[in-house]
Amino acid sequence: MSELQPPDTVLEKQSQTELKANLEQNLQQDIDVSVKNDGKSWLGLLLFISVAINGVALWRVFSPTEQLDKPAVATTKAPPPRAVEVTALTSGNATSSVQLLGQVESPQQATIRAQTGGIIKNVLVQPGDRVKPGIAIAILDDADQKLALSRAEAQLAQQRNNLARLEVGTRPEIIAQRRAALSSAQARQREAVDNLRRNSELVKQGAIAQRLLVEARAAVDEARGETLEAQAELAEAQAGATREEIAAQRANVEAAMAAVNQAKLQIERTRIKAASGGVVLQRRVSPGDYVQTGGEIATLIAGERLDIFLELPEQLSGRVAAGSKVELTARALPQWRGNATITGVIPSAEAASRRQRVRVRLDNPPQGLLPGMAITGNLQIQGNTAGLIVSRDALTRRDDKWLVFTVENDKAKQLEVEMVADMGEKVAISGTGLQKGQTVVLRGGDGLRDGANLKIIGE
Repeated sequence: MSELQPPDTVLEKQSQTELKANLEQNLQQDIDVSVKNDGKSWLGLLLFISVAINGVALWRVFSPTEQLDKPAVATTKAPPPRAVEVTALTSGNATSSVQLLGQVESPQQATIRAQTGGIIKNVLVQPGDRVKPGIAIAILDDADQKLALSRAEAQLAQQRNNLARLEVGTRPEIIAQRRAALSSAQARQREAVDNLRRNSELVKQGAIAQRLLVEARAAVDEARGETLEAQAELAEAQAGATREEIAAQRANVEAAMAAVNQAKLQIERTRIKAASGGVVLQRRVSPGDYVQTGGEIATLIAGERLDIFLELPEQLSGRVAAGSKVELTARALPQWRGNATITGVIPSAEAASRRQRVRVRLDNPPQGLLPGMAITGNLQIQGNTAGLIVSRDALTRRDDKWLVFTVENDKAKQLEVEMVADMGEKVAISGTGLQKGQTVVLRGGDGLRDGANLKIIGE
């Protein structure tokens, strides 16, 4: 669209145009006259030069005036309001985030050892295998243990037979045999007594020597001893075993049974089993190796739970208690974030780092988190000073200063603030002119200037 100009300006431009046209027409006529009279009159030449100079001067005068006299037309328009999202300042205690460095450790590490000696017949696991309690780790050759079991079982059978004989009593045949032995001993005793009597008479008569009388008396004494022994054996057979003898024999049977059970246990121990579940960290034997009692077979670590030990900075010593929340991250698992609770605080500092450590128990660790890996814990420390809390998105950084834009009458007001504490997604700030509940720009503040018009689209 063409712009409108004042009437005076239009008339002035028209008069200037007409004047220029007249000058050009007169100049052309003078040129024509001078051409006709060329070489005849010096007056025509002079007139031509004069008219040309005057024409040029008039053109220079009127041409700049035309350019300068153009009126300036205002074309700048006011910018539209900036669309922003706002939020309100809240109050609360400032918390600071502290990064703690630590290491993953296994709460349980067990070394499986052989409980009996022998030659390794087979190894059933490899490093990295996950085993359950009672699973066989290795098998020993059990030939020697089986021979020991056979001997123990034979001894047990003999002791049981002796106990049964005592409990049942002496058989009638044995009693009859011992009665016959007693009768024979009594007959020999009577014969010895008769010989002693005859030898005594003969000695008195002088028929035999005194020495024969002594031998006869010795024979009588021997016969009496045999008779007494036979009577005792018969009485024992008739009375049976005493309670003490039966109890002693029962003890012998129990000892034999214990020997059998021990032999069976030795055979069972040739199958070396895991006492607890876990993951095989290292295997220390191979088939054909000879191990003694107590020899190392394999090392297991607990796989269902892990302990994480984090080091506290010296200024936090004594300020962190069990139950504090901590967020865990691991460089080996970039996508993993673990929320855990401090389960224990070690009441002493490490000798090397001079720092106190806290323990975090992970009952269900993520796949790939292994003992020995480095880990980072993000701990939030609650402050004692109250401040104004706002989202980090509300802050703008310009010229090494933190700024926020408050909203007053749909206009932006720039305020310089100080960041009291960095709490991750939120920050604690302070500054002149800030108060609880005040509306500030949350999003859309990039490039915003003080006094800019605002249009609130979200809160």
